[in-house]
Amino acid sequence: MRHGNKINHLGRKTAHRKALLMNLSNALILHKRITTTVAKAKELRKHIEPLINKTKLDTTHNRRILFSYLQDKESIKELFGVIADKVANRPGGYTRIIKLGFRKGDAADIAMIELVDFNDVYVKETKETTTKTRRGRAKKSAVAAEEIATSNDLVEDVAEIETAPEEVAEEVSTDAVEEVSSPDAETPATEDNNAETAEETK
Repeated sequence: MRHGNKINHLGRKTAHRKALLMNLSNALILHKRITTTVAKAKELRKHIEPLINKTKLDTTHNRRILFSYLQDKESIKELFGVIADKVANRPGGYTRIIKLGFRKGDAADIAMIELVDFNDVYVKETKETTTKTRRGRAKKSAVAAEEIATSNDLVEDVAEIETAPEEVAEEVSTDAVEEVSSPDAETPATEDNNAETAEETK
């Protein structure tokens, strides 16, 4: 019985299972994406992620440890050359498993396992991630206060624009009153001019 034993033996003896995981690891390192069964993909993820994590420190000791698991010089070069640069800022989670359905022959669950940083579809260009701290909350609150202040300024500007037509109407009415009053003041002068022209004609 397998009480409390979380190892999936994959129906193989120990040596056969280690050889299987070694071959799957080499294929994934060289091709960046492989298709296999879901059970093998899950065991491969547990097997290869600690190995990829060791590439962050390029030492002879780490290279020898990885070679003992992989037994392939090309995979070691690829790990410490190309893959190590890609995963330098990623704190774990180097692989992704995507289920593809069932195999036609024996209806086994098929999945694709790939290295996360080598997928151009899912990888987005993002800025450098910064660690979240409690001080970030103060910055967020300050930004929110600034946004509220700008919104209040906009409301005040709109209110001024709405009151402006009333002021314009008042100015127009005062100008009209002045214009109406000014012709009354000018009428005596026009009457005097008319009288002078009448005398000249006589």
